[in-house]
Amino acid sequence: MKFKLWSAAPTPFTENLQLDLPAVDRMMNHHAALHVDGVMLGGTCGEGPWMPVEDLEQLVTRASAHTAGRFKIAAQITDNSAERMLHHIERMADAGADYAVIAAPYFMMNPTPERILNVYRETIEKSVLPVVCYDRGAGDRYQLTVEQLPELFALKNMGMIKDSSCNAERAAARHAAQQNRPDVAVLCGDEFGMADAVIGDMNGGFLGGAIFNALQAWSILEDIEAGNPDRAQATQKRMNDFMFVVYGGPSISAWLTGLKYFLVRLGIFSTTASYLEYPLAADVRAEIDLLFDGTQREELIEPLLAGKK
Repeated sequence: MKFKLWSAAPTPFTENLQLDLPAVDRMMNHHAALHVDGVMLGGTCGEGPWMPVEDLEQLVTRASAHTAGRFKIAAQITDNSAERMLHHIERMADAGADYAVIAAPYFMMNPTPERILNVYRETIEKSVLPVVCYDRGAGDRYQLTVEQLPELFALKNMGMIKDSSCNAERAAARHAAQQNRPDVAVLCGDEFGMADAVIGDMNGGFLGGAIFNALQAWSILEDIEAGNPDRAQATQKRMNDFMFVVYGGPSISAWLTGLKYFLVRLGIFSTTASYLEYPLAADVRAEIDLLFDGTQREELIEPLLAGKK
């Protein structure tokens, strides 16, 4: 299976948290220049769990119209029941999405393992779109068990897995199940450990930082494909250093705001406005500015700007 790279994109807002539609157009053009296979809208990085579903629908409509088939669009529609998720999927399909993305429900009563599986099963089987499952492992309050993962793979409408679980037992179960469904790509959602995951057995990356680190991520995938794991690991380290600058250090203190400020400097976003209100300390802002104004500009910034010309 050819390696794939997807972007879990942030959402551009105006200062009053309205969708910045011209910035959506710029973001789609930017992703095309990065040659990603697809873009997920409304994920955690995209603030989908916090924005009104009408805004997500408008975002998908604008993005899919502007994308013009250059790559696929996925919409994250996680909710607390299959009925609600299926309703969201129909709206996103009408808006132009190619995939629906589901993660564990946010809140459940009587959350038995079988009931959790039933929510996934019913949503996937009845969805009008192929489904991407986002497995966060222990990060999910109502997670699927390791023993349930093979049944997930067996569902006919299963399209792809984004695996951010960082769990060896889940990885082994998923790898065994994938032998019967080689058409279901498993992409690494841990952007700080993508090289290890792909050297292991994953089929590429599904990264929240792809909007700025995709060129390095592609380099990692190309080196692994060429049989150069040491070079891939060296690039992973440089990519991690890059992300720490943008996200505010190893503590990720400025996560989404730092990312949006970087995109403002890149000329894609107009504001850093966000529902999540991560702080942007003066020293973090200065470090991001230094990427654009310092010695690393030629290595890190110019290649990203080249696609806009």
